[in-house]
Amino acid sequence: MKTKEANYNRRAFLKVSALASGAFMIGVGYRSAHAKHHEEGETWAPNLYVRIDPDGSVTIVSKNPECGQGIKTAMPMIVAECLEVDWDSVTVEQANLDDRYGRQVAGGSRGTPDGWNDLRIAGTGAYVMLRTAAAEKWGVSPKECHADNGTIVHKKSKRSIGYGELAPLAAKQPVPDASSLKLKSRPEEFKILGRRIPGVDNKKIFTGTINYGCDTRLDGMAYAVFQKCPSFGGKVRKANVNQLKGFPGVVDAFVVEGGIALNGLLPGVAIIAETWWEAQSARQQLQVDWDIPHSDSTASYNSQAEKLSKEPGKTLTEAGSVDKAFDNAHKVIESQYYYPFVSHANMEPQNCTAYKHPSGKMELWAPTQNPKGGRALIAKTLKISEDRIHVNMTRIGGGFGRRLTPDFMVEAAAIASKLDRPVQLQWTREDDMQHDHYRPAAWHNLKAAIDKKGKLTAWENHFITFGNGKRTVSGASLSTKHYPAGLTPNFRLRQSMIPIHVPTGPWRSPGHSAYCFAFQSFMDEIALAGGRDPLEFRLDLLKQRYGETDFNTERAAGTLKLATKNANWGRKMGPNQGQGLAFHFDHGAYVAYVAEVTAQPSGQFKVDNVYAAADAGPVLNRSGADNQIEGGFTDALSTSFLEISFTNGATDQSNFSNYNLLRINQAPSISVDYVQSDNPPTGLGEPPMAPALPAVTNALFAASGKRVHSLPLGKEGLYI
Repeated sequence: MKTKEANYNRRAFLKVSALASGAFMIGVGYRSAHAKHHEEGETWAPNLYVRIDPDGSVTIVSKNPECGQGIKTAMPMIVAECLEVDWDSVTVEQANLDDRYGRQVAGGSRGTPDGWNDLRIAGTGAYVMLRTAAAEKWGVSPKECHADNGTIVHKKSKRSIGYGELAPLAAKQPVPDASSLKLKSRPEEFKILGRRIPGVDNKKIFTGTINYGCDTRLDGMAYAVFQKCPSFGGKVRKANVNQLKGFPGVVDAFVVEGGIALNGLLPGVAIIAETWWEAQSARQQLQVDWDIPHSDSTASYNSQAEKLSKEPGKTLTEAGSVDKAFDNAHKVIESQYYYPFVSHANMEPQNCTAYKHPSGKMELWAPTQNPKGGRALIAKTLKISEDRIHVNMTRIGGGFGRRLTPDFMVEAAAIASKLDRPVQLQWTREDDMQHDHYRPAAWHNLKAAIDKKGKLTAWENHFITFGNGKRTVSGASLSTKHYPAGLTPNFRLRQSMIPIHVPTGPWRSPGHSAYCFAFQSFMDEIALAGGRDPLEFRLDLLKQRYGETDFNTERAAGTLKLATKNANWGRKMGPNQGQGLAFHFDHGAYVAYVAEVTAQPSGQFKVDNVYAAADAGPVLNRSGADNQIEGGFTDALSTSFLEISFTNGATDQSNFSNYNLLRINQAPSISVDYVQSDNPPTGLGEPPMAPALPAVTNALFAASGKRVHSLPLGKEGLYI
């Protein structure tokens, strides 16, 4: 059966908005704006998102953190579209943390779907007030007036008036009820949306003038480094902090007691100096006696997983008669797939600037994906009321889920609380890689049954993952409703957990970016065993119904058909060449890839071409959407060569010298196409990740006959 699409009607949204933010976001924004007396020549701000100056210039506020996903451009584009202004006349401004905006998070690909209604209401509502003001001024019906690039035009009398001139009168108009607004929703209605709009910060990025978190500079600012135990959870027994206080430029050095929560303020030693170099130089002379509580290692994890794979595990869900289906199967296929821990590897290491004002107010400048979560953690840890904490959101030099965990923010705040001046905490690359919150490793012991026609009749997954107590750790869970649940008559998911003391967390497309490799690779194995074409096998499976699915199978099939059509799937390939495909659904969007690979007997291979197809509703910014798909595929390919391992509770890798990212000359040619569906738009920061790698590994098999069951690829003798 099809899954139910989310209900995005306006009445429901406004109700949710009120519950989420404690105030009627748009209503409060409108009413507060023109409850005040509006003087001639003043800027008009009809709501939280829009400001119109007397000269007609328009400023649109982008409420969410920007970490390269393009939301700082896409969100204001929605407002500008509905406000009926020329995009070239718009200035975009980054919001800081403000509870009136509701959710301000860069995560879960929720920025676009969460903002779709309120941003359209903000733009359309302001436009209606401007149009009504012009009609009143001219003594005509508002229906006779329309907008044209920042002006209201009355066609019959050939009169027009700019938004800037109209602002004083518009501010006096009644606020339109949100449910009365006719909101644009389809591509044929758009003038701005759907075009290729460059990122609003592109020029500054290209010229090196954009300010990231680490570029924050304040008068009198000091610099800090923070040394934590190399083994996670270690505490300080003693440290030579008094000696360090005499080093050049050092302002202070002290032990931070911290706690035991791996996503909070951990124990360590803070060193503060007049320059970061002086702080880091003193750190080189730091001597700490650590109390190390555990000795987790990759070797131990592997040993435990091997043992658990021979045990039954806990059954999380079962449909049909799985054991009977295997007994009666024409063929049974079994494989184990493994993927390792990986790091986020942000280009900009974690950092935060904090200042405890004389009044006791704490102010922060942070490249955070989760400013509200950071504020809450600081308030809880330092016993400060949240309304005494202000967070300025800076541009983020890479997030991918790492900056959803605000440990670096609470570290900066804890250090700054000891000073009477601003302090910037800057992690090194080694800090960033060795104190990450990693994507967890896992083992999938897969078993499938097919009948004589090659039809899938049973599926079983014994999933070996990580958890403490009865719960999996962050990023290590697998939904019981995940594909192919509901598409085969017999389905079983079993789970075993390995205890862990290493921090884990959301990593771009949490979970999906890892286990899709296992599932879509195994799908090719099943198709081969049944003598069926991988595309035909998947399309046939998507037509089957034995229960509810957690995604719309028709939309998934649509992306497969589009990608394979563009790739001319099944065409004759040259020597050592092959095609591979994969698809996936997560975070509201559907993405399919066809990869074409040339593989040499030596193990070297090249991804020649990639054909991508996505269904994410109407595409709002074609440039931004393409960037996310191309970047997601390249990120997934790069990560397939990477691994984080542990010895004695500490991370083995430390920098890009032993955690090598893909280089630009190794990136493939990627062609992107879209299914412009009638569904509401979704984000594209995460959905392109999951199916990228299995499309490549399936193509590798087609080209070389080598099936990849384990990552990283280098350990399988494969390299680019």
